[in-house]
Formats: sequence, C-alpha cells, structure tokens
Amino acid sequence: MSDTTEERVEGEKKTLNDYLESETPTLVDFTAEWCGPCKVMKPILQDLKNSIGTKATILQIDVDRNPKLASEYRIQAVPTLIVFKAGEVMWRQSGVVQASALENILEQHYTTA
Repeated sequence: MSDTTEERVEGEKKTLNDYLESETPTLVDFTAEWCGPCKVMKPILQDLKNSIGTKATILQIDVDRNPKLASEYRIQAVPTLIVFKAGEVMWRQSGVVQASALENILEQHYTTA
C-alpha cells in the first residue's frame, strides 16, 4: 500500500495515472488521518493485499494532503474506496468494507491471461 501519488517500482517511477490506466485493477482508498473508520480500513486493506498479491494494486490517498485529487474524484466522505481499471471507475463505495467483499469485487476485474 502506498500513501503517495508516485511510487518507484523496479527502478521506474509510476504515477497515480499509471496505476489508474493499468489493465491491473487498482483499489484506491481515499482516507484521512483523523478518520476513525479509515483506521479500521488499514488492517483490512493489509489483509486484502496479503490475499490478492499482485492481482491488483492497492493505494491509499490522504484527502487532506491531496485536496485536488479528492475534489477531482468528488470525495465527500472518508473512507471512499474506488476500483479503477484501464482508466475507468469500475466500483465505488464509502465506508468500511470487509476484505472478503473487496476481494470479490476485485476478482470481477482481474485481467485474464
């Protein structure tokens, strides 16, 4: 999980847009440090990451540190979870969602070889 819009992966710099445009599903958790339900989501997302491995990417974006992104994606409550694939919003929900439910949602969007 990453709390940044940029991340270095295997020597190359990936931007948030690189993840969102990818054929690999990307789950973005719009969060805030002061948010109680967001703190509940952190271990849920870690469990999910352990379960799905590289089938999907999970990113966390702090709305207070990234107000332009929060505005762009019309985030009105945190946590808000959005699944992107190939630049499209595939699913969106605000509030705490259990790892098993998120895994089921992501499974619908995995790229098949």
